[in-house]
Amino acid sequence: MSIAVEQIENLVVQVYETRVDLGKAAAAQVSKKLKELLENQDTVRMIFAAAPSQSEFFDTLKKDASIDWTRVIAFHMDEYIGLEPDAPQRFGEFLKSHLFDEVRPGKVHLMDSSGNVEGELSRYGNLIKEESIDIVCLGIGENGHLAFNDPPVADFDDPEVIKVVELDEVCRQQQVNDGCFSSIEEVPTRAITLTIPTLMSGHHLFCMVPGPTKRQAVRGVLQGPISTENPATILRRHSNCILYLDRDSYGAL
Repeated sequence: MSIAVEQIENLVVQVYETRVDLGKAAAAQVSKKLKELLENQDTVRMIFAAAPSQSEFFDTLKKDASIDWTRVIAFHMDEYIGLEPDAPQRFGEFLKSHLFDEVRPGKVHLMDSSGNVEGELSRYGNLIKEESIDIVCLGIGENGHLAFNDPPVADFDDPEVIKVVELDEVCRQQQVNDGCFSSIEEVPTRAITLTIPTLMSGHHLFCMVPGPTKRQAVRGVLQGPISTENPATILRRHSNCILYLDRDSYGAL
C-alpha cells in the first residue's frame, strides 16, 4: 500500500514505506501490464535497467509464475566499455544473474561492448528499431541520469538510438557507492547507452528509485525545471510513466 500518491504534470508518483514495498508494488503493476499486453499481441518488447536499485523489483517479478516469459523480447539499456566479457560488473551479467537466467525470456538481446563498438551500435540500434518498445523498466541515477545519459551528454532531442558516452565522475562514484566496484579508478570511463528519446519511446515506463542517495535527484524531478541538468526531469513529459519511491528517496512526508 502506497503512503503517498501525487501527479507532477504527466508523471504519476507513488511513495512506499520501504524499498521492499516499492519493489513489490512495481512488480505487481509491471506484471499486470505485461499480461494485459500479451492478451492482444504475440510478444512484448521490454527494456530493463541493470542496477541494485532494481533488485527488489526483480525479486518479486521473477516469482510470478503467471507471466509467459517465452513471449517476452528483452533488452537492456547500457553497458560499460573496457571490462572483460565475463566481468560481473557488466550490466548484461547483472541482468542474467538477477532475472534472465531464472525467467528465461523468449529472446534476450545483450549489448556486446568487447569488440567493434561502432558495429555494435549499428547492430543493437537496428534490433531496437525493428518494432516499438512496449515496456521500459528503469531507474534514476544520483546525478539524474537515465541509463548512462549523464547531464553532460544527455540530449532530449538526440538523433541517435544508441551511442557511446563519457561517464561523469558522479556517475562513476555511484557505481562505487552501490558496491559494484571497490574504487572509482576501477570504474570504466566510457559506455554504450540507449539515448533518452529511445527510452522515452516506450509505451509504458515504470521507474523504480529507492534509497537516500537518490533523494536530491528525485527532488529535482518533482520540483525542478525540465532540463538536461537533471535528465530524469524529462519523465514528466511522458504520457504513461509511474515513478516508484520509498520514504528514503522521497524525503519528508
